[in-house]
Amino acid sequence: MNLFFLSPEVWPFARVGGLAEVSHDLPRTLAARGHRVQVVTLKGRMAPEVAETLEPTGITLEVPISWHKYQAQVFKGDLGAGAEVYLIQHDRLYDREGIYGNAFGDYEDNCERFVFFSRACLELAAALGRPVDMVHANDWTNALVPVYLKTLYAEVEPLAGAASLMTVHNLARQGSFWHYDMPLLGLGWECFTPETLELYGKINFLKGGLIFADLISTVSPSYAREMLLPEIGAELQGVLQARRDRLVAVLNGIDNAVWDPATDPHLAAHFSAEDLAGKAVCQRDLREIFGLARDSRRPLVAVIGRLEDRKGLELIVAGLEDMVAMGLDLVIMGYGGDHYHNVLKAAAEANPGRAAVRIGHDMALDHKIMAGADLLLMPSRFEPCGLHQMHAMRYGTVPVVRATGGLNDTVRDHLPDSPGMGFKFQDFTTPAMLEALDRALETFGQGEQWQGLIKRCMWVDFSWQGAAARYEELYQRAIELRRGPGGEGLLCR
Repeated sequence: MNLFFLSPEVWPFARVGGLAEVSHDLPRTLAARGHRVQVVTLKGRMAPEVAETLEPTGITLEVPISWHKYQAQVFKGDLGAGAEVYLIQHDRLYDREGIYGNAFGDYEDNCERFVFFSRACLELAAALGRPVDMVHANDWTNALVPVYLKTLYAEVEPLAGAASLMTVHNLARQGSFWHYDMPLLGLGWECFTPETLELYGKINFLKGGLIFADLISTVSPSYAREMLLPEIGAELQGVLQARRDRLVAVLNGIDNAVWDPATDPHLAAHFSAEDLAGKAVCQRDLREIFGLARDSRRPLVAVIGRLEDRKGLELIVAGLEDMVAMGLDLVIMGYGGDHYHNVLKAAAEANPGRAAVRIGHDMALDHKIMAGADLLLMPSRFEPCGLHQMHAMRYGTVPVVRATGGLNDTVRDHLPDSPGMGFKFQDFTTPAMLEALDRALETFGQGEQWQGLIKRCMWVDFSWQGAAARYEELYQRAIELRRGPGGEGLLCR
């Protein structure tokens, strides 16, 4: 199968969140399973050592935006396992400090930036000249691609007849822009209707992708159910309900070769489920890095990821002093709103040796935290899938999570009469979170039971093989739908 996989962030070229890892791991797994996989992403600012691995292709694309055409250069890299990656360079739009925005918010020209990216991806396919069976678009930044495949590029070789899968990693991000931007899309005003791209008077990229794609997927079964409800559906629940027969869920995975405590080069010591001795060494190393009490016997709780409301930071901030009083030490790494940065820094200063904060993200330190912590706290308001809890379990760090989305699907609650792999709570409240932490603390004090809990976590297989096989089935189904009766779908010009 010839696959075109589109994503604005792909590790190691760019990373904002888990999408970058998915966009690295899944294409590699699919390529290793015998498919021809071409990943297309943006060429923005990146570390010099990463940029040095890229080669110019000599391809210059002419990308239409409104009545203009702008040039884009194409570079090529290698993801390994046979997966190729192409990077679109247009410095006016992409040579910036962030992919989607900066500390002041989203970029004001994001409509143009991601119309350009979507059309550049399809112009690249045409320039390469290889038949494309399947286009896999991810989130709002590529959501116009399924629209274009059935409109402007419906008869462009080698894309004619190509099927599309639209994967939603976060329904809350939709690409919503004022209607005066419609000419940038190159589509007629007949595409600006409630049946196509219009939502409450605005252009909605993601809505277009959901309507025009041959299949829609999301990244966990629980999230697939939740996104049909008004509280999670973010005003698109009606669209999803109407296309429910095309909506499927595939749980994300992780790369077991990268996330392996027995071989991880970032760790102070290696360990496994059969020999956990090295985990204590990793915790001493982590405590030293963050300036925490080095030989403390208190459980060490980690928080890692985006410091924002949807990740439950309001619960964490409200419960910080209670957590310290319970006898827990805390290490936090992430970035987000300045309010949370300031509050967390103040809490760390008020609790020297007990709490520490690192603003930003460092992948090597990410591995050290997963190996050295006892507990990982993820009290998300909603969580489409989440990867951190899978990384943590692989390293014997027990997750404490709110039972939502992928957190609910990947963590089985540990109860007195039902051994699990973590601790869950339902209500989005600080008392509910603290009650789950208290259960974890109680189990931590029961040595043999805690050791069994750690080993069960480490034995769970979250590798990509099962997910890749499921995607293969979806690709085949999408191709059959595209090429079957009525497969041309809804057209507008």
